[in-house]
Amino acid sequence: MSDWTPELVALDIDGTLLKWVEGAGTTYEQIPRATYDAVRRAYDAGAHIVLASGRSPHGMTRIADLLELPSDGGERLWVVASNGAVVFRYPPMEVVHEETFDARPAVEAVLREHPNALVAVEERGIGYRVNRPFPVGELSGELIETKVEELVAEHVSRVIIRDPDATADDFVALAGRLGLHGTDYVVGWTAWLDLSPVGVSKASGLALVCDELGVAQEDTLAVGDGRNDIEMLRWAGRGVAMGQAVEEVKAAADAVTETVYDDGAVIELSRWWP
Repeated sequence: MSDWTPELVALDIDGTLLKWVEGAGTTYEQIPRATYDAVRRAYDAGAHIVLASGRSPHGMTRIADLLELPSDGGERLWVVASNGAVVFRYPPMEVVHEETFDARPAVEAVLREHPNALVAVEERGIGYRVNRPFPVGELSGELIETKVEELVAEHVSRVIIRDPDATADDFVALAGRLGLHGTDYVVGWTAWLDLSPVGVSKASGLALVCDELGVAQEDTLAVGDGRNDIEMLRWAGRGVAMGQAVEEVKAAADAVTETVYDDGAVIELSRWWP
């Protein structure tokens, strides 16, 4: 790949651009200067920068703002949100594509085994509707308490289920045991379960963006650290896992860089844009 340079760079946010707060399920909302400079070098050289995250859209626009993307007069940014269920342009926010599904059967199945779990559904532009408050800092925006049956009464693009008393391994086992028919799912770093429509992932969102931009799949670079990055890392022409990723994420990648604490994303981007 010595003569290859990516035309499109897909970047996860939490754990890739932002450092995790040790012992918490949140990240510092700060872009380190070295990360900012590396992303800007790629952007200024003409690469398409795409933010790709499990975050809801309103949790991603401020990261674009911190990166000062797009530049004045530049084309609006493409953003893959909600693990691929929502694709939008920014600024201003314009939803280009959204996938929804009936989450009620899967949510009910999980709650039968974890009756005290927390459930959240995005309320676009505001925050989330939740059955009970989540741990501080884990969700952005306003939290509107709502009964579970109302949360899943209509089709949604994404559901978050969180059990602070369980572990990520508990949820991996639970999801495998239940099958969660009619949905796809991703387990986070903690007992955090993202439910999405079948076939929807960051990879499917990126494929749509590449079609719109006329960029070939093999000319894409993707960097991420979570289980929700696995499809994206496999799909990209070059998929790079962050050093702190779990083994199944690293196994899906073409390469592994340093951890987020050691500027792994900067090292990868600097390989192509010194």
